[in-house]
Amino acid sequence: MAQSSIEWTEMTWNPTTGCNKLSAGCKFCYAEVMSRRLQAMGVEKYKDNFKLRIHESELDTPYTWKKPKVVFVNSMSDLFHKDVPVEFIERVFAVMKDNPQHVFQVLTKRADVLLRYDQQGLLQWPHNVWMGTSVEDGRVRHRIDLLRQTGARVKFLSCEPLIGPLPDMDLRGIDWVIVGGESGRKPRPMKPDWVLDIKDQCDRANVAFFFKQWGGTNKKAAGRELEGQTYDEMPETERRV
Repeated sequence: MAQSSIEWTEMTWNPTTGCNKLSAGCKFCYAEVMSRRLQAMGVEKYKDNFKLRIHESELDTPYTWKKPKVVFVNSMSDLFHKDVPVEFIERVFAVMKDNPQHVFQVLTKRADVLLRYDQQGLLQWPHNVWMGTSVEDGRVRHRIDLLRQTGARVKFLSCEPLIGPLPDMDLRGIDWVIVGGESGRKPRPMKPDWVLDIKDQCDRANVAFFFKQWGGTNKKAAGRELEGQTYDEMPETERRV
């Protein structure tokens, strides 16, 4: 558990850590870089650097939070990684259901695995679990259709790092879209036209739009204003939760 500087959440919770690269958006994975730092600091969870690990003890953590939280689940991993036993995923979902006072934001690049488990009836979808998938460019836009077919109450897209245009997305059934540019030492550029087009698509589809950052080598200096405005929209369901 850790307080988070990620603009669209409050804190992170990592029942698993570690992953492997799957698509172009993974090229400069921030979690992999962070895991090296944490390993160097002697943090036990990252002693194997970015090798996938399961942390049974973390399943008790949400029960200790005294106030309602908005929680990004597995910021340092992917819950639907092939090496995470489905039985453990079921237990994570049971913990989230058992803590309805919190909002849990789960994000995966493995939307195919997510849908397969959902169609097998292995996942429970309480109101407080938001399910998202990463869509960094047109090569992985099929993930949107896979996510849409799940029973998640709230569905969202993370277009970060946005490394290509995403015109004419089918946003039916999607509640929220996050957009952000890549940061780090060698970030790939994000064109303003790509961002504005996604915002226009969200406006037309009545989907909440959140602009996280322009990114770059100095993301703080680049800021997060789009045409002089900050966009921090969240799904309407958050207020009901």
